[in-house]
Amino acid sequence: ETLKAFDREVNEFVDYMFGPRDPRVRGWFLLDSYLPTFFLTGAYLLCIWLGNKLMKNRPPFSLRPHLIVYNLGITLLSFYMLIELILATWEGGYNLQCQNLHSAGEADIRVAKVLWWYYFSKVIEFMDTIFFVLRKKSSQITFLHVYHHATMFNIWWCVLNWIPCGQSFFGPTLNSFIHVLMYSYYGLSVIPSMRKYLWWKKYLTQAQLIQFLLTIVHTLSAAVKPCGFPFGCLMFQSSYMATLVILFINFYIKTYRKAPSRTAVKETPVTTEIKNGFHKDYFAAANGFQNNKKAQ
Repeated sequence: ETLKAFDREVNEFVDYMFGPRDPRVRGWFLLDSYLPTFFLTGAYLLCIWLGNKLMKNRPPFSLRPHLIVYNLGITLLSFYMLIELILATWEGGYNLQCQNLHSAGEADIRVAKVLWWYYFSKVIEFMDTIFFVLRKKSSQITFLHVYHHATMFNIWWCVLNWIPCGQSFFGPTLNSFIHVLMYSYYGLSVIPSMRKYLWWKKYLTQAQLIQFLLTIVHTLSAAVKPCGFPFGCLMFQSSYMATLVILFINFYIKTYRKAPSRTAVKETPVTTEIKNGFHKDYFAAANGFQNNKKAQ
């Protein structure tokens, strides 16, 4: 009874904040109450924390067969969502620049059904992090990774309840395409004989950045030339995508920028450094390298 009362209060508060929900998705799995989404997200974060503690003094699991099956499954689901969204929006005559929530009839329902799968895929993708924990890939469990996974699941619960079609189709369409490429890459990367062919990881990150920027442009275009899609939702999506752009750019710079070569540091004369006003820490690094070499 206490949980039911809490559930009722939470949902009344959410309804008060966002207004009446879209009746077309009433009764759909996980959508009527926010608590399952909230608790699943909490369980996800708890698993990361507890999992890292439990794995601290244990050897990592390989999980190669599980990873192949998992990544293949996500790839196929993403491909299904990509094709179905393209077909549904084509059937409904969706306007690429701005599409409202109620003008496409049955096509809107078809889009909403695909977007439900998109929402549900976000809880499945929690396994990305769980696999990292079990394989002791702690360096992969970054703030960006956890933030992206945890927030997307919750945001898409809101999207499905209030704006389950119309302009909401664009981001998932792009993201499904990116995920076909990304999870194909992940699946192949666990097969040792395939790794020599996987030179394109850097370009996946670039594609993700382009995806976020295109989504921002598409979202703002509906704000500039409105069609009845809720303005507040457009502003929220643009702001959220901006946070992802910032975090992904930071990740890209840290991961792919080229550090100065040891040869370049060695060959830079100290006198030139002083004349050009380089920081003293640079001298220490250069001298330390040179001294180490002499000691050898």
